[in-house]
Order: sequence, then structure tokens, then C-alpha cells
Amino acid sequence: MSEYAIELSGVGKTYPFFSLDNIDLKVPEGEIMGLIGPNGAGKSTTIRILMGLVHQDRGEVRVLGHSMPQGQVAAKWDIGFASEDMRPYEAMTLGWHMQFFRSVYANWDERYAQLLVKRFGLRTEQKIKGFSHGQRVKATLLLMLARRPKLLVLDEPTTGLDPVARHEILRELTAVMTEEGRSVLFSSHNTQDVEQISDTITFIDRGRIIDSMDKETYLDRWRRLRLEVPSGVTLPALPGIIGVRQDGRLAIATANAFQPDLANAYESTGARVHAIETMTLEEIFVANVEHSREEVEA
Repeated sequence: MSEYAIELSGVGKTYPFFSLDNIDLKVPEGEIMGLIGPNGAGKSTTIRILMGLVHQDRGEVRVLGHSMPQGQVAAKWDIGFASEDMRPYEAMTLGWHMQFFRSVYANWDERYAQLLVKRFGLRTEQKIKGFSHGQRVKATLLLMLARRPKLLVLDEPTTGLDPVARHEILRELTAVMTEEGRSVLFSSHNTQDVEQISDTITFIDRGRIIDSMDKETYLDRWRRLRLEVPSGVTLPALPGIIGVRQDGRLAIATANAFQPDLANAYESTGARVHAIETMTLEEIFVANVEHSREEVEA
């Protein structure tokens, strides 16, 4: 058995107006990876490929040790998949769905399923067509989680939810993810959701992986330096600085590999460092995407 729950190597898929290009992605067993990208970046295409719903044009995909798409039947017994466009049967009740899943999946945990019913405030006798959007998402996650899968693949599961529903779902996902051996790939364009539950963050844009590392390293390495630049002083290009925006005497330098010596280097030119600020994951994501696009267009 591989040490990785998900392995994508050199994966590509070409459409008339979009290409997924040379995707390398590895999710170790027991790790929670957040896949962040703007709409149309390739998150859903990547997930559909690893789920066997779309066949890659090139590259290799292995999920839970199974080669995809050939081994998708065996792999999917241990995968819990949820996406924003999944819909249970509207004419049937939640209880009917629970009974159906219980009859199919040997690992179905009825006690846990009933616990989720209470936590999510759902009614098993109610038909799905009477559920709100948030309730439908909760019902889908209940059916997935109660199977106790080894791997969770979540494609934008919190899109369109109100803050309370998002909190409830993220709270339950956080609890589930603490279980030993649980692996998770969580895609979203909402950096707050991903930051809350992920160990590792991967940024994707325009069909390419542009960066990937553990969350704490991102937050530790990225800084924003606010500078005052006197007349006649030219800011040098420094290693670790990926961008400088200057407006008159004021400038902002963005570092993706911050070291205290960077401030000293600016000071030595005659500039003044007014502040060194940490950056949120959203700010890091935007700066990373902008820098990657500038490199491609250069």
C-alpha cells in the first residue's frame, strides 16, 4: 500500500478553451490538503480526474493505491466524495437515503449517522425537495461521512452556505479529520475555510500548480514590508522579494521567503522600514497568483 492517499504525476487534460498542465500532486495518508484556486483554475477538473469521472490525456493517477481510472471501482468503496452540484433524490426522504446507503456500504455507522442528524438539525422523515440549500449540503455530507471512508474528497462543499451552516459543516469536518488515518482533499476558492482545516495548502491557477507547502510555512515565510523611500533612493532587487509597489515616497514590498536581513538591506540604501506585517492566507494566495501570472507573461 502506498504512503500516499492521492498521487498525480504529470497529469494533463486538454479542452478547446482550457488545459490542465503537468499536475503533480501528492496527499500523504492522514493529511488534510487544501486546494485553492479562483473559479476556472482547474480544481474541479483535477478532482474529476482523480475520481475517475474524467480520463486524463496524459500522466498517472493513483488513489488509495489504485491506478485511475482503471481501478476506480475498487477505490471508490473507500472514498467519500461531495461537491456543490451533488443532489440526493428530491422525491425521497433523508431516511430513505440513509437506509439505502446502509444496505450498500458495510462500513456504514448508524450511530454516527443519527448523531449527525441531530447535529445538523435534519429530519429523516422530510423529503429532500423540502430542504434548503444548506440542509441539502448537510444531508450529502451526512451520507458521505457515515460511511467512514478512508479518503474524503470535497469539491467546493461550502459554496453558497450561510455563515452558521458553514460553521456547522466545518466543525464536523474538523472533528472527522482528527480520526487516525483519515486523508482529505478539500478544494475551495474560500481561503478562510481551507485555512481552518488544512495541514498543507496547494495553489492552482490557469490549469497549473503554482505553489504547495504546509500552511504554517506559508504563514511564516510571507511578509509585507511598508517602506518610505526618500527622493533619489532606488530600491534594489532582493532575494525573497517577489514584488514591489511604489507610489511616490511610499512603497510596499512583498516577501515570499522573509528573513530579518531584508529589512536591514533596505535600510542600508537609505529607505526606512515603517512596518513588517504578517499576511493572511488570502493575501498570500492573491500575491502568489499575481506573481505567477507575471512570470508567465514576461
